[in-house]
Amino acid sequence: MKADEYTHRFYRNWQRPSDLQSFRIQHGETDLQIFATKDLRRLASSLVLKYRDQIEQTINSFPTFRTSLKPVSFTSEFEMINAMIRNAGYAGVGPMAGVAGAIAEFVGLDLLSHTREIIIENGGDIFMKTGRDRTLLVYAGEDSPFSDKIKIRLAGNGKELGVCTSSKKVGHSKSFGNTDAVVLIADSAVTADAFATAVGNIVRTEEDIAGAMDFVKGNADVQGGLVIIGDKLGIWGEIELLN
Repeated sequence: MKADEYTHRFYRNWQRPSDLQSFRIQHGETDLQIFATKDLRRLASSLVLKYRDQIEQTINSFPTFRTSLKPVSFTSEFEMINAMIRNAGYAGVGPMAGVAGAIAEFVGLDLLSHTREIIIENGGDIFMKTGRDRTLLVYAGEDSPFSDKIKIRLAGNGKELGVCTSSKKVGHSKSFGNTDAVVLIADSAVTADAFATAVGNIVRTEEDIAGAMDFVKGNADVQGGLVIIGDKLGIWGEIELLN
C-alpha cells in the first residue's frame, strides 16, 4: 500500500454505521472520523483544538515528551497528559505512543454529554461507547493471508471501549517489530494504543507472539487482542471472532 493511500484513509469507505450520523474533523495531524446520534462537528472541532493545545504546551515545557521512546516521569496539570504518561509507563513505551487513542478518547468523553453513543476513529485507533454490537474488520496489508478475513464483534454494552492497532507494514507509526497487524481491546483507548505499540515492538518473529501475550496479560485493563505476522495468528483474552 502506498503512503498517500494511507494518508487519505481508504478504509473509511468501509465505515458505515447507518444508525449514527458521520462527520470528519481535521486539525494538523489530527484527523477524526466521528459517529454520533447528531452532528456535533462544531463542538468536536473546538475539543480537538483544546487537546492538541495541551499536547503542544506539554512539549514546549518537556521536549522529551515528544521524542522519548521510553516512559517519562512528571505530573501534568492536564488529565489527558497524565493518562498518556501513566499508560506509557505500564506498557514500557514513550508517551506519544498513545496520542491517537488519547485524543479520540478525551474528545469522545466530552462529547458523551451531548450524544448517547459515540464512535471516534483516529488513524485506526478507536474510542467508542455504544448500545449496539459493532463489527471490526481487521486490515493487515495487501499481502497478508488474513487481511479483510478477520471480523471481531465489539459488544454494545454501553461501556467505554478502546480498540487500537499497530503495524510495521501498514501506516506511518514507528514500530520496532515486524507485525502485519496488532489489535488491542481495552477499557481505555489510551491503554489500548500504548499496549498495541508495545506488542508491535516485541513481536519480530512468530516465536515472539506467546511472550507478547504474557506481557499484555499483566494489565487488567486490557480485555484481549490479536497479532498477525506472516501466516501466523495469535489471539488472547475476550475476543469474539465472527464468521
